[in-house]
Amino acid sequence: MADWALILGASSGFGEATSLALARGGWNIFGVHLDRRATLPNVQRIVYEIEALGRRAEFFNVNAADPEKRNEVLERAAQVLQEEGNGQIRLLLHSLAFGTLKPFLAETPEDSMTKAQMDMTLDIMAHSLVYWVQSLVWRKLMSYGGRIYAMTSAGSTRIFPTYGAVSAAKAALESHIRQLAYELAPLGITINAIRAGVTDTPALRKIPGHEKMAAAAAARNPMGRLTTPADVAAAIAVLCQQNTHWITGTVIGVDGGEDIVA
Repeated sequence: MADWALILGASSGFGEATSLALARGGWNIFGVHLDRRATLPNVQRIVYEIEALGRRAEFFNVNAADPEKRNEVLERAAQVLQEEGNGQIRLLLHSLAFGTLKPFLAETPEDSMTKAQMDMTLDIMAHSLVYWVQSLVWRKLMSYGGRIYAMTSAGSTRIFPTYGAVSAAKAALESHIRQLAYELAPLGITINAIRAGVTDTPALRKIPGHEKMAAAAAARNPMGRLTTPADVAAAIAVLCQQNTHWITGTVIGVDGGEDIVA
């Protein structure tokens, strides 16, 4: 019986790369994504590549922060796992990158961060992790031996123009991971943050001034280049193994040493 992974943000960047890396390693994939018609062909390509490897792919084009949609996804997942003989989801990856990129104090109120935008950014990029974990555990879709990873960034402790709300979300995400690690430990489930280096993804390209950020990261990185989604996916594929059971509640850097250089 193949293992199942649930990837939130499966249609691009880290989520796409991890889905494909795990499929190459024999995993089936539940993928949650939010795409408009123009980008759906890329989703279809990912599903095709997973299935071409002989694995199953069940993808859901829904808002991962919507409680009703979360329930729909997990109801379908439970049905699939039941059909396969009471299997479980052994890996959850939270890779949701959807937030407002505005300064807190622009020249006008209209160009500044609003409460609704702040709340939305933290809900999607941080708080939703808690709700997905709760639902998985309460439904008994993940139990002993489960592995949970969530994507953070150096922005959780550093400042970049317009990154304020996302920075707050990453800091909250890391706090949630510490609390969840404590509460999941008796269940034999581990949870960690993955701090990738600056990576050329669709999410990065939405940040105003991302070209400067990428150039500085590449110049600073001891490896002499940016991190790639494949670098991160390869690390997660290793970290999801059973003998990583003593790693939990921490931030794991996957950045080629970028963060150690001032």
